[in-house]
Amino acid sequence: MSIQKLENQVIIRNEKFIETAEQLKPQLHETIVKPSSIVEIIADTDVIHGWKSEVVAPASSLANSEYGKNDSVILDFGDHQVGYLSLIIHPVGSPPDAPLKLKLTIGEMPVEMAEPFENYNGWLSSSWLQEETIFVDVMPAVISLPRRYSFRYVKFDVIDTSPKYKVVFENVECKAVTSANLNAVKKITQQDAELQKIDETSIKTLADCMQDVFEDGPKRDRRLWLGDLRLQALANYETFGNNDLVKRCLYLFAGVPDDKGKVPANVFVAPHLIADDTYLFDYSLFFASTLHDYYFATSDLQTLKELWPTAYRQVELALERLDENHILKDSPDWWSFIDWQEGLNKQAPSQAVLIYTMKQAIRLAEELNVPEKDSLRDRLEEIVDATKKHLWDEEQQFFISGSDHQVSWASQIWMVLSGVLTKEENNKLMNRLFDENPAVGIATPYMYHHLIEALLVSEEKERAIAEMKNYWGGMIRDGADTFWELYDPKNKEFSPYGSHLINSYCHAWSCTPTYLIRKYNL
Repeated sequence: MSIQKLENQVIIRNEKFIETAEQLKPQLHETIVKPSSIVEIIADTDVIHGWKSEVVAPASSLANSEYGKNDSVILDFGDHQVGYLSLIIHPVGSPPDAPLKLKLTIGEMPVEMAEPFENYNGWLSSSWLQEETIFVDVMPAVISLPRRYSFRYVKFDVIDTSPKYKVVFENVECKAVTSANLNAVKKITQQDAELQKIDETSIKTLADCMQDVFEDGPKRDRRLWLGDLRLQALANYETFGNNDLVKRCLYLFAGVPDDKGKVPANVFVAPHLIADDTYLFDYSLFFASTLHDYYFATSDLQTLKELWPTAYRQVELALERLDENHILKDSPDWWSFIDWQEGLNKQAPSQAVLIYTMKQAIRLAEELNVPEKDSLRDRLEEIVDATKKHLWDEEQQFFISGSDHQVSWASQIWMVLSGVLTKEENNKLMNRLFDENPAVGIATPYMYHHLIEALLVSEEKERAIAEMKNYWGGMIRDGADTFWELYDPKNKEFSPYGSHLINSYCHAWSCTPTYLIRKYNL
């Protein structure tokens, strides 16, 4: 798996925008959460990853047990948590004549309690795996772990004490944190219990990713990505209405463009605002898209005026990639995300993203009544005509991508969303997509969101609901408390990183069913 690493990145900081973002930094709501039970992790080939948890005792009985060398216990907090762990440790027996060496393994899924992290061999850094080894010299001791964790389960392994004493664990708790106000969400009563559960799990997913920015995943990568932000913002407008957090994130991106004016795919906010050296064609364009959605959710004209030049610049830069036929150049020197699907050619879906975001940019230009609206309209017409001429395969009745004329799900889905066809043509295309089922499919909830929305705009509501129940409902049936970064119902071991241990099991781009359910009245 290749990564971007730029040697000569030049960032032009806009301190005014950065200060605006800083003033919008939210207060975090804190809740003390205690574990619900003591569990064992049991091997079971019928469940995802081959492991399930089984309750053996209530968590309140924890203080009745003593733990010595090589003893362990696993606590279940009953639901997904994002926050800070603390506990009290008491010695039992003779006075402690050696430090306690204690290992904590912290995980979102039972598999993380069962499979040793030492066996991890994926290509992402193993430092994302949540574990701590601590030494306690003086007891009794109150231990407050400084790092924030994303988890449901915590395993305590007593590596060593001494033969003369054991320890008791008491008052284990998590100070859970989020900037989401759960009381702000309007309750909807679904006659369909499965959609109700999907809606609730979506909201929990979004809340756990809402920290001082919209994080993509509170376990990994714990930062602000533009593609995730766009979807989180849409879900937020239908639920929490924390629109200042969207505004903050937009100003953070606008605060650190490169010397060409391009916004990065993601930013870090600690120890201060830092632009990552990853740039993605589609994600940069989604700055304009996110600004569009924010403006029409809030009517915040001042923010639109300030950020319009940044949004327009992303479109300008994207247009530079078009060839003489107004089609995106497909070459090894560009990056567009679209999906994690292996072998996916990005040309046609990226062309559709360009059209989709240009239409939104035109609506913003019309709101501002700026001269760019006319040139954008003219270019859009040329690009749409070229797309239908060069990327539509009349014989196959599909959009094709790249030099090998690949037919993928992503290309058809994004073309439907871009609106290059009529509603009737969209409907036929989506039905043909399901009937013929091209081999280059969908890998992530991110792309599944776009599939569901493409079905909805094609007036295939029943199929959209069925697909949502199959996919997000499938996650719930497989044990999800919050929705995951990755899920393939046909290959539940799938990870683009080489190991499902490193997958994120609470991930922003998977939170959108609540948006789809509420926006489209499903």
